[in-house]
Amino acid sequence: MDKSSHLFVKVENSLSSELPLPEEENWNAKQSIRSSIPKGSFLRLILGFLMLSFLLLTLEAFAYWKGWYFQNLKSKVGDEGRMHSVYLSWISFRIDHILPAIRILTKLCVVLSVMQSLDRLILCLGCGWIKLWRLKPRIKFDSSRVGTDFPMVLIQIPMCNEKEVYEQSISASCRLDWPKDRILIQVLDDSDDEKIQNLIQTEVIEWSQRGVNIIYRHRLTRNGFKAGNLKSAMSCDYVKDYEFIVIFDADFQPGSDFLKKTIPYFNGNPKLGLVQARWSFVNKNQNLLTQLQYINLCFHFEVEQQVNGFCLNFFGFNGTAGVWRIKALEDCGGWLERTTVEDMDVAVRAHLSGWNFILLNDIRVPCEAPESYETYQKQQHRWHSGPINLFRFCLPSVMNSKISIWKKANLIFLFFLLRKLILPFHSFTLIGFILPMTMFVPGSELPVWLVCYLPMAMSFVNTCMAPGSFSLLLPHLLFENTMSMTKFSAMLSGLLQLGSSHEWVVTKKAGRPLKEELLMGRDSKSHAFPEIRRRAPENKAIEKGKVKEKGVASATAKKEKKIYKEELAVALLLLIAAGRSLLSVKLIHFYFLLFQGITFLLVGLDVFGEYMI
Repeated sequence: MDKSSHLFVKVENSLSSELPLPEEENWNAKQSIRSSIPKGSFLRLILGFLMLSFLLLTLEAFAYWKGWYFQNLKSKVGDEGRMHSVYLSWISFRIDHILPAIRILTKLCVVLSVMQSLDRLILCLGCGWIKLWRLKPRIKFDSSRVGTDFPMVLIQIPMCNEKEVYEQSISASCRLDWPKDRILIQVLDDSDDEKIQNLIQTEVIEWSQRGVNIIYRHRLTRNGFKAGNLKSAMSCDYVKDYEFIVIFDADFQPGSDFLKKTIPYFNGNPKLGLVQARWSFVNKNQNLLTQLQYINLCFHFEVEQQVNGFCLNFFGFNGTAGVWRIKALEDCGGWLERTTVEDMDVAVRAHLSGWNFILLNDIRVPCEAPESYETYQKQQHRWHSGPINLFRFCLPSVMNSKISIWKKANLIFLFFLLRKLILPFHSFTLIGFILPMTMFVPGSELPVWLVCYLPMAMSFVNTCMAPGSFSLLLPHLLFENTMSMTKFSAMLSGLLQLGSSHEWVVTKKAGRPLKEELLMGRDSKSHAFPEIRRRAPENKAIEKGKVKEKGVASATAKKEKKIYKEELAVALLLLIAAGRSLLSVKLIHFYFLLFQGITFLLVGLDVFGEYMI
């Protein structure tokens, strides 16, 4: 019996309850305990520092108005009463106790900045070498595959309450150009909204009636989040019949030739475990926030992942738009539910098991970028709290693995410590603590090249990787400094095992359609379902589209403003430090603190990124 003949039986069976295993119950209990830890400690710390800075600025301004400049203090001793004595005590305490500590911190900042810059420089040189010699992954000829059928491919589309995009992702996957009897699509729905469940089931049934081999699966409990969803799907008996698995998040829309462009790279390369495609944003010009995300996306794929892929055959799996050899997943233990970065987790374990990865930088899969700061902040918090958590689990495995010493050093010192721990820690402590403090402690100033020139150079490199983004150099620098607070908070959350490091919030989507020119470029070849386009005007597809577009527009118009207290507190702190820098006539520091403070203020008031530049 072929798979399509018992499709609906599979749909019904997949709706059965999946009870949590004992260890899953244990895991969820731990998360509830950790989530009960009081929140707001970080905000209280910032507010305390803010109040101290305000008092110091008041004292310094009063002393400046009175003419108590610290070079002439000896001639003024005892002449001005109690306030003058307080000011003298502050000066003495500052020189004897604070200045030595701040000088040590400034030297540490210089060292960390140099380390970060060297890492970035090496990656950029590697990228330049790849571009100079036009290096690309090659398809190896495998005589054993000549004349054989297409390999069996399993497509997985995990989703959770994503009514805005489920139609697009399912439709794009069903249009993949691959023999029908050699492909199976699993729609893995974790939605807890029955209306959304019914919509997705209806969509699956419609495509199955058109001859697509597609299955709908729903879990009654969302244990393990995305990792638990994928793990549950991999436990199906029929998975053993497939050789490759492709994962697309709910907002991804692959081209019809995706499989024909990626699967051949596995031929003649038995140790290749992952082929990763690049992302592209369908809404990159929606507002300033999406434009800045596009810059980071380009640098991530063009430099970080491409260089690591060529030099080390390893990079962090991006969680979607990738083709896995199922044997590689099984060899490294499959999907684990211990962190919120299950994609990075499985990639590290596969690397330790000896599997290689390649990035196809010229194959791009359209998806959506978060369009609001609230959504983007939650996404970045999850992405930066999970790796520190994962490092705790992976360190013993890395040390005991059989990979080379160089690859071990890369994983421990570069992949985890420098880029996931030191970088977030250094970025925010420099901007939000050390730089403002040096304004109140003369003699401990950070060098101008560290505060201004070096960050500008690094931001310039990022914008160079995103064509047409040079005008966003300054906004990119200021916004990345602002986001450093979220990344720092997430890093601390993962390091201290706080409840927020185990929270998984689904990234909200707007359901943006592909632009017409992009759609024409992708669909230049005939699809397996040409009748669908002709039928569109006659059925409800057009009405669905109109309702969705209206919903997107109304949602954007009615978006409520949210106040971010941490960002506002840091904004006031930086503006106070800018005022103090004027007393010392440090104009470069003043302008930097002023613009950075304004950026924090705009983000805190939730007005940053609403417009395009």
